[in-house]
Formats: sequence, C-alpha cells, structure tokens
Amino acid sequence: MNQVTPNPGEQVVIPKTALQNIMDALKERGYDLIGPTLREGAILYDHISGVEDLPIGWTDEQSPGSYRLQERSDERYFGYVVGPNSWKRFLYPPQTKLFSTRSNGDGFEVIVEDQPTPNYAFIGVLACDLAAVKTLDRIFIEGDIQDPHYSKRRENAFILANNCTEPGANCFCVSMGTGPECRGDFDLAMTELKDVFLVEVGSPLGAHMLNGAPWRLAGAMEVNRARQALAEAESRMGRTLDTSDLPGLLLDNLDHPRWDEVAQRCLSCANCTMVCPTCFCSDINDVSDLTGQETERIRIWDSCFNPDYSYVHGGHVRPNIRSRYRQWLTHKLASWIGQFGTSGCVGCGRCITWCPVGINLTEEVAAIRGEV
Repeated sequence: MNQVTPNPGEQVVIPKTALQNIMDALKERGYDLIGPTLREGAILYDHISGVEDLPIGWTDEQSPGSYRLQERSDERYFGYVVGPNSWKRFLYPPQTKLFSTRSNGDGFEVIVEDQPTPNYAFIGVLACDLAAVKTLDRIFIEGDIQDPHYSKRRENAFILANNCTEPGANCFCVSMGTGPECRGDFDLAMTELKDVFLVEVGSPLGAHMLNGAPWRLAGAMEVNRARQALAEAESRMGRTLDTSDLPGLLLDNLDHPRWDEVAQRCLSCANCTMVCPTCFCSDINDVSDLTGQETERIRIWDSCFNPDYSYVHGGHVRPNIRSRYRQWLTHKLASWIGQFGTSGCVGCGRCITWCPVGINLTEEVAAIRGEV
C-alpha cells in the first residue's frame, strides 16, 4: 500500500476491489453512501452499503418510451447509463419542510427547525449528471437568491464521479458539451478499465479517501486506455442535437406547426420534468393540524406541464398542452441560457426514455430547424 497521499490533479490506479476501501473510508467519516443499485426493475440511485449493492454485471437498454434491464456478459461495476431518478432527489428533495408556525394566544410564532443536514457521498456520478449538479449550483447557490436547504446539502456532499464509457441509445451529452468525461467539481473521478479503475484526484478530501486503498500512480498505458475508451464513447452517442443558435431558433418559431403536432402526442403527464436532473419547478403547501394551532409550510416538486402551475387571476396562462410543451422546451433550451448562462439540458436522454409516448426532443428541434 502506498503511504504517500496523492495530490489533486494526479491520476492513480486502484484494483476494482479497492473501491470498497474508499466506501469504507467514507462511511467512517460519517457519509451516507448513495449509489446505483437494482431496485424496482431499474437501476436507481439509492442508499447502499458497499460494492455488493452495485449493479455489477447489469446494464439498461433504452429507446424512446422504453427502458429494460439486461444482463451483461462481463462483470463491469458501472456498465449502465442513467435511470429514472437523479442526484437532484437528494440535493433538492421532492418534499422539504421550510418552517412551521404555532399559535401563542395573541398571535403566532414562526419556528425554523435546525434539522441536521445529511452527509451524502454520491457514488458513480456520470458526466451528464455532474453537469446537472453544476447547473443547480448556478441556480441555488451562485444566483441572486440562495437556497439554504440546497446549499447545505451540496456543501456536505462528496462526489465520486464516473467517466462514462457506455453511452445509451438516447444519450447526446457530446452535443451539449457535458460528457462523456467528467470535468471538475468532483472529489474523485473514476474510469473503469478491464481489471482496474483509473482514478483522478479532484480535491484534498478525495485524496484522503485513497489512503486506505492500495494505489499507484497511473502509467501511460492506463491513461491511454482511458482516453481511447472515452473517445470511443463520444463516437457511439445514440443521438445528436444541433445547438447552433438554439435560443434564436426556438424563440423565433413560437408559431411553428410542429408545436401542434407534438401536442397531439404529449399527455402532459410531467414525466419528463420529474426525471430531468435540472428541472426545479416547485409549489408551496400550507398544512395545519386539526385544531388550527400549528401549521407547516412545505415545498414540493411541481411541473410546468401541470395545468394549475400557470393558474393566475382566475385563469390559466398556458391552458393547453401545446403551450405547456412549448414552454418547457423553449425554457429548457433557450430562455434558460439567458437566465442562468447555460442550457438547462445536459443530454442525459431521460426525458426521451421515460416519455410514455416516446417524444424525442432532439427530433422536435430538428423538425423546427427543418431537418425532418
């Protein structure tokens, strides 16, 4: 075992079994491990105990409106793409209690509970999802108004990223400039080779987590093998999206007939926004007890596909599916850039896979551009 701690920026090689050493070191430091695991007929991100919970030897086959598990012919630890949930679920939970109130006779008092913030260690964060976390950081931390609930969870999170060498049929991260290689904002980033992991150290904390694992500095052969695997992944993207002047293209074509065509298929079910790793629409619910003495204010996920989301002054701003789908796509790919300086899409393809009718946003953009 190497007795010297590697420096941030260095690349080291560990045997695959040493991944358990890293997980054990994280648990000893008080982290709750969140990683990919087989659950409910899919590969989900959930609480795990160690390597034995990873979907070793499994992959997923995806196409528009279709997802199924498939056994692999090898024992790859991370030989899958993305499932129906993302790390957003843990950084920006579907339900968050903001505060409560209690009657005190003459009025009421506001109670802001100082709940402990979980320490999550995210295991196997793919490049597209890492880019999604960066996008949420822009919105909730770097913007004019910060979200303290998100900020605390994000500050405490340890990220063990995973360079993607197995793109799926609905992936287009290359088009969005978000993958398949993880770029910054990680503590450790792995590339899975045949019998070892090539690991890039991204932070002093990440380097410290390697102290209990047998590692050596990477040689030219491992580095070249990883580069080749990533280059091959870039060439095997299932889909592409022409991003040239997307804001201009979409915002100049708000009356394009394609919006009517997609509205005939769209169910306005909100699946695409629920699985999206960057969508963050929310609503506020105020709940009181039976006596009316105590109340809670709770933030819950919502969607621009929900008709009530745009209900104001006795009417709906977007009363039909056409207007709601157009709002989602133009915000995601166009006006989001003006708001936050980046696209709201990371090319993960979840919205294509989990759409019940298989609507494919890359095809919709191409149709508006006149390519279909």
